[in-house]
Amino acid sequence: MTGVYLVKKKSNILDFSVTAALLLFLGYVTYRVSIGLHYHWDWGVIPNYLLRWDEEKGRWVTNILLDGFFTTIRLSIWSILIATGIGLVMGIIRTRKRLFFRLVGRTYVELIRNIPPLVLIFIFYFFVSDQLMRLFGVEEFIRSRTEMASWWVTILVAPPERFTAFVAGVFTVALFQGAYITEIVRSGIQSIEKGQWEASAALGLTWLQQMRYIILPQAARRMLPPLANELINTVKYSSIVSIISIQELTFQGMQIMASTQRTIEVWLTISLMYLLLCLSLSLLARHLEISLAESSL
Repeated sequence: MTGVYLVKKKSNILDFSVTAALLLFLGYVTYRVSIGLHYHWDWGVIPNYLLRWDEEKGRWVTNILLDGFFTTIRLSIWSILIATGIGLVMGIIRTRKRLFFRLVGRTYVELIRNIPPLVLIFIFYFFVSDQLMRLFGVEEFIRSRTEMASWWVTILVAPPERFTAFVAGVFTVALFQGAYITEIVRSGIQSIEKGQWEASAALGLTWLQQMRYIILPQAARRMLPPLANELINTVKYSSIVSIISIQELTFQGMQIMASTQRTIEVWLTISLMYLLLCLSLSLLARHLEISLAESSL
C-alpha cells in the first residue's frame, strides 16, 4: 500500500508540475503578444459570430462561426464513412493471394499517398465533380427537389447551391484518408496468426465466413488505436476544402478575420472548436477500445 501511495503522490506532483509549466508558458505567450507586439485583445467580437438574434424568427440562431462548425461536422462524418469503406475494401483486397487484386490495392495506396491533397482537391473539383455532375445532371436534380427535400439535403449534406463543391471536398478527403486506412486494415489482417486461418478452414468455413467471424473481429481490436488516429486526422484535414469555398470552420474563420482584424482571437476560437471535435472522437475511440477489450475476456 505504501508503494502505491508513493506512486500516486509522485504522479500527482508530476501532473501539477506539467500543468503549472503549461500555464506559465501560456501566460508568457500572452504577455509577449500583448506587450511585445502591442496587440490589443478583444474577445467581445467572438460571441457575435457564434449566435445572432433573428428578428423574423424572434429567437437566437447560429451565426457563421457555428454554421461553419456544423459544416465541418457533416463534412467529417461523410468523409469518415466513405474513407472507412474504401479502406476496408482496399485493405482486404491487399491481403488477397491473386496478383491482380494486390496490384489494384497497391496502385491506389501509392497513387493517393504520393499526390498532395491540395492537388487532389483541385482535380476532383474542376475535372471530376464539376464535369461529371454536370454531365449526369446531379446539380439540376438537387435544385429541382421540393422544399422539404431541399431542407433534408441542407441538413444532412449541404445547401443545394453548394452541393457540388461539398461532394468534391468529401471525396477528396475520403480518398486521401482511405489510403492510410487501407494500410491499417491490411496490417491488422496480416497480424492475425496463420493458425487462425488454418483452424477456421478446418471447420469448413468459407473465406467470407473466415473474415466475418474469425479474422476481422480479432483484427478490429488491433486496428482501433491507429484507426482512431486517422479518423481524427480526417477531421483536421477537412480544413483543406476551404480553398474551394466550402463554408466550413476554417473558411468562416478567415472571413471573420478579414472583416474584424481579430486574428489571434479568431484562430484560438477555431482551435478550441477543432479540439472539442477531435477530443470527442478520441474519447469515443477510447470507450470502444475498452468495450472491445472487456468483451474479449
